Amino acid sequence: MLLLATVAWGGMFPVAKATLHTLDAFYMTLIRYSITAVIFAAILLAVEGKKVFQFEARALPLFFYGSMGFAGFGLFTFVGLTGSEPEHGAIIVALMPILTALLNWVVKSIRPALFTLVAIVLALFGVLLVVTKGNLHEVWAIGNHHGDLLILMGAMSWVIYTFGAASFKGWSSLRYSTLSLLLGVLSILACTLAASYFGAAHVPSLPQVKEVGWEMLYIIVFASVMAVLAWNGGVKQLGPLNAVLFINFVPVTAFTIGAIQGRAFTPMELVGAAIVLAALIANNLYARKAHAALSNDMSATCDGKKDFA
Repeated sequence: MLLLATVAWGGMFPVAKATLHTLDAFYMTLIRYSITAVIFAAILLAVEGKKVFQFEARALPLFFYGSMGFAGFGLFTFVGLTGSEPEHGAIIVALMPILTALLNWVVKSIRPALFTLVAIVLALFGVLLVVTKGNLHEVWAIGNHHGDLLILMGAMSWVIYTFGAASFKGWSSLRYSTLSLLLGVLSILACTLAASYFGAAHVPSLPQVKEVGWEMLYIIVFASVMAVLAWNGGVKQLGPLNAVLFINFVPVTAFTIGAIQGRAFTPMELVGAAIVLAALIANNLYARKAHAALSNDMSATCDGKKDFA
């Protein structure tokens, strides 16, 4: 399930890039999440019933996190993708575990271990190699990398959304996802109307929508509905520490599709991608080892208390 989810997300980037030639990022995001919201609402209704369609005085935080997770991630990522490459977007999104550690540090004052800090530096260096194709002196040319920066903002938006889930104790992941998505669509609609008013977005015609019908079907059914359900199911069975390791298949899939399509990668792009993946894997293995050691210590403490009793 985790492999299915991450491969679907990796495939989303080249598919979305192709779709953006016909639909602009605003209307593509609006169509994607509007239909996804209806599907998730139907699933939630069938699984948990009507009683869970209540905000329980949490409408405001739910609206905020839904706006971050769906409007923020969707719009920043797809608008950014118009000025970036699918493979670059995938490698930036794969930084989410690293971004989570940094946000944890800022919000909860939980300083990452030295090993994790080294992994963060290596991963960021790898991303710089990818987006600049090894020409590191271009880092300061912000105009050349505005798309990559927007995708990074999108990835951070999703990390914030993920953080929000912890404050909805007693809610299933399906309920949190569905209700936050329903409210998040309102933000997407507002942003799309504003972009249309200022000429940054244009209402697509029915023939245009039909032209990218298969692409939108993939983005909605596979990269949105199926991937999220599969990811949640996989996390439930293997746990978040094991699950996050699979995020590496997102850029691997995107780079593989790019190679099949004939895209020629520079050696530095491949080296940078390899550094990012190596840093993410190493940090994940370190985290699992630390978690196992902590669990053993807690078990030993509990056994000692039992013996004393």
